[in-house]
Amino acid sequence: MQASQITPNTPIETTAPRNGAKQFLGLPFQAMKTRDAARHIAANALGSEGFWYVVTPNVDHVVRLQREPDLGAMYHGSGLILNDSRILELLASWERMDLPASPGADIVQTIFEKELERDEPVVVVGCTASEITALKAKFGLSDVRWHDAPMGLRNNPDAIRKAAEFMAANPARFHFLCVGSPQQEMVALAAREHGGVQGVGICCGASIDFLTGKTRRAPEWMRRYRLEWLHRLTSEPQRMVKRYLIDGPKIFGIWRRDRKARKAAG
Repeated sequence: MQASQITPNTPIETTAPRNGAKQFLGLPFQAMKTRDAARHIAANALGSEGFWYVVTPNVDHVVRLQREPDLGAMYHGSGLILNDSRILELLASWERMDLPASPGADIVQTIFEKELERDEPVVVVGCTASEITALKAKFGLSDVRWHDAPMGLRNNPDAIRKAAEFMAANPARFHFLCVGSPQQEMVALAAREHGGVQGVGICCGASIDFLTGKTRRAPEWMRRYRLEWLHRLTSEPQRMVKRYLIDGPKIFGIWRRDRKARKAAG
């Protein structure tokens, strides 16, 4: 699968239960809090529809989708779209829309703590060998199946295909896709199109980095006051300055245009 093949007109029939979805910023979000989302994912991990996947868009994702609309099909092909951003939660609240933030890192942590059996197979795409060792030790896991995806995955269709094939060859309830966006969504879509993958894929970025301590997450008070972006900016300024100071503020213009379009439509 090549990125150029993913266009807004790609006929991908979603597996998502869209009943009750809230249309916001061009995406049908399900308004779920973290614990409810983790329970829902676990309860439906092995459904009759085969493989499905979860995406958790944040401000960076939404801004990128405006710049690269061809990527939109990957989100609309998911089984569940959850709000990863407290900033998006705030913008929705300005319209009196209840769209709770359910950060992917919190969902993944809850699944590992509350939903996983210690001896069941778990698939991880991405991360490093030391993180896998730390993950197994922290949660007492005995069967973690790791695929060491290469860098530059986005422009490497063969590597995306191999990741999907690894998932098919290693059946599990949970497949954690930790290769960053949009690479992880590309892998998820490839796994769905493969036809031989079972379970649920969770596109979760740096979530396992946080769980294993490789990357320090913002303190709870900063998350509560919607300042996690500031923590990440000060922790990794060279990598994050463009995301948070140049691209990030574009979300306000995107939100205004989206609100105007939704009002005109209905």
